[in-house]
Amino acid sequence: MKKSIILIGLLFLVFGSSTCTKPPDDSAEISFPTTPKQSSSLATSSTSISSPSQQRKRQRVAHGLGMRRWEKGTAIILNDKEKASFALTTYVATFQKIQETLPALGKVMAHPLRQAIVSYPFSARIAAIHVRQGDWVKKGDPLVTLYSQTVGEARSAYYKAIADYELAKVNYEREKNLFDKGVGAKKNLLAAEAQLKVAQSNLEEAEKKLHVLGFNEKQIKEMAQSHQISPSITLFAPISGKIATSQAILGAMVSESTEIMTILDPRLLCIDAEVFEKDIAKIRLGQEVKVTVPAYPNKIFKGKIAYISDFLNEETRTIKVRTAIPNPDYLLKPGMLANIEIILNHQEKALVVPKEAILDEGNEHIVFVEKNGKYFPRVIKTGFQHNGLVQITDGLTAGENVVVNGNFSLKSKLYEDILKKEHVH
Repeated sequence: MKKSIILIGLLFLVFGSSTCTKPPDDSAEISFPTTPKQSSSLATSSTSISSPSQQRKRQRVAHGLGMRRWEKGTAIILNDKEKASFALTTYVATFQKIQETLPALGKVMAHPLRQAIVSYPFSARIAAIHVRQGDWVKKGDPLVTLYSQTVGEARSAYYKAIADYELAKVNYEREKNLFDKGVGAKKNLLAAEAQLKVAQSNLEEAEKKLHVLGFNEKQIKEMAQSHQISPSITLFAPISGKIATSQAILGAMVSESTEIMTILDPRLLCIDAEVFEKDIAKIRLGQEVKVTVPAYPNKIFKGKIAYISDFLNEETRTIKVRTAIPNPDYLLKPGMLANIEIILNHQEKALVVPKEAILDEGNEHIVFVEKNGKYFPRVIKTGFQHNGLVQITDGLTAGENVVVNGNFSLKSKLYEDILKKEHVH
């Protein structure tokens, strides 16, 4: 009996000392003796103890703070050698009047109401050319004269219709006069009246055919008086402008698909730009727009929004916005690429710093503030930007010195110091 008690005591001392031993450090994993059946279930629920710094890192990741590991009030102190190599420059955050603008990329185009294509709907031959490419024309000026068999046939049909109508009119008046005197038959009067209506209808049809061919009312009246059967027709300028292109060659044949000339009025152009879906609520008709083009980078052209599309491009998630641009000096040319800035407000006061002073830090923006020779990282919130200045909505106050040049070096120095401290701990 005594031997059994002694044996149990020895076993208790051996197993008790192995299970109550303290782990070597705070990060060590705590383990418990298990039976073979328990080991598989406990393996999935093992517990580890982390250091306070590791716990803070996990909390930052859980709260979406990314890689930022510095605390509020952290300061960077530079020695003389670092100050010289960093070449730091600062900017005083101040309130300034700036405009909130929405930038977009566009293309210069001819205004849809200030351009025209000169063509002819029937086969013809160019008999005379009255203008050349580059000439300025006014609405109604002659452009080209064509010879067309269709025109000759239409003229002949018109003269025949006039003759038939005049004959039918005389016959009707004669039959009506006889009927009124009581010597004419009513059936003859009715027949003459029917022939007059048919002749009048044929005359109207012939006039419409001449309109389709390009003749106006004045030309048709002159034609009725002259009775000259000619296959020629002159095309006139539908708008005022400049002959932008011309395919007119004397004696050349043209068809209904031939663009003989194009007329462009370059005094008013438009710029079509694409605005992202998230910015649609900011734009409206009549907003002022500033335009720059690579050909004249220092010149600003001004216009207004004249059209906002009703359809969203599902592939690019953008909407088309058209700006009408006066072009009195003819500097802008259709086809040019253009940068536009849609003005969203009219010079409001805002706390601003240069955009070069702002660095990305995960999902946040930071700047470095200089105070008493020390440099403090500061999380900020930004608003709109204009002419290289960015509005600061939170995180800065007026009068604070913000690092503009050398801030990347300060950021590297900040994380170098953090790594050194973590290595020491």
